[in-house]
Amino acid sequence: MKSFKAAASLLLVSGFSAIAADLPSIKSVPVATPTPIWTGFYAGLNAGGTWGGNTQLAINSSYAGTQNPSIGANYTGVMSALGATRNVGAGIGGFIGGGQIGYNYQLAQRFVVGFETDIQGITGASANGQSSSVVPLQGIYFPVDFQPGELFGTVVNASKSINYLGTLRGRLGFLPTQNLLVYVTGGLSYGGISSQGSVFQVNNDLQFSGGNQAFALYSPTWGNGSYSNSLTGWTAGGGAEWMFSQNWSVKGEYLYYDLGAVSYSIAPLATTSGSNQGIFSLVIPKASTRFNGNIIRAGVNYHFNLTNAAPIVAKF
Repeated sequence: MKSFKAAASLLLVSGFSAIAADLPSIKSVPVATPTPIWTGFYAGLNAGGTWGGNTQLAINSSYAGTQNPSIGANYTGVMSALGATRNVGAGIGGFIGGGQIGYNYQLAQRFVVGFETDIQGITGASANGQSSSVVPLQGIYFPVDFQPGELFGTVVNASKSINYLGTLRGRLGFLPTQNLLVYVTGGLSYGGISSQGSVFQVNNDLQFSGGNQAFALYSPTWGNGSYSNSLTGWTAGGGAEWMFSQNWSVKGEYLYYDLGAVSYSIAPLATTSGSNQGIFSLVIPKASTRFNGNIIRAGVNYHFNLTNAAPIVAKF
């Protein structure tokens, strides 16, 4: 009887072993790994606005001397230079729009490095300013040479504009989520700029008119100067980009740019008079300004990368 039970138990164990051998094996479940969807080339369009930065064009004038022996000539020249030294408001800003291309490389699922270059046209990014002054000529040092009411009148006009702006930048970003990239960026900026300055000046000579307070003019004098060129500088900023579908993303971005300062000469102001031979005063003006500012813009990119696919699905 015992032999029969032992044989039956052995047969039952062997049967379960055979059934278990025929069952499919169960493999361990792999952990799903996000696909590096940011790696690859991209291209897109952007639009926004630019403003701020340096809003002044400065004209500084120096007195260069006189050909007239009159005791008041030097004093007149100093007053002329003072009148022709002005800061004129000329802040630029406007609508900006263009395109960009770049390349991203995704590192360790959480970081993205890359580069981007862009170029934009700018509309409305020009400014014109004007400043005027009247400088009395009678002073405590020369009460004889100048009658009450004698003066130098000056009108200064200035303008500046930026026609296009481009950048070549590196980008370093972090991925809070698989589809959201937050980044900082910086590099080279370049742009086409122009500026113009002019000074008109006139002096009345009451003594020449016999002291009858008539507005007898010295010869009006006018000087003009301009500058136009392409400048290079630097830029830095940051933004965020969201991959909202398999190959498309949208972004918002802020950049500060600085193309540097420019200066240029304005034609000398040579004041002459019928009552005094030669140049009564000679003044040399010089204009200077800086081209810098802020950009805020939105954009859309198309990504050409082949790895831009759905996340890997775990298989059994």
